[in-house]
Amino acid sequence: MCRSIKTLRRADGPASDEEIAAAALQYVRKVSGYRAPSQRNTRAFDAAVSEVGRASRRLLEQLEKARNEPAQRTSRARA
Repeated sequence: MCRSIKTLRRADGPASDEEIAAAALQYVRKVSGYRAPSQRNTRAFDAAVSEVGRASRRLLEQLEKARNEPAQRTSRARA
């Protein structure tokens, strides 16, 4: 979607808050079509950046937990 957004899930450690905020900003810029919103749209734009950033942090935290947990095997009952 946007080439300037880099992958934030890495083996060398968790993404910083600054990296997540920058990726969220790039995403909202791309989706909205604004590099900088008009004064009238600033509140909505900033709220979207915050929401995308929070959602990104939650995603990365959940992926980290899933990666560090042992795989659970499920058995299938045969009829």
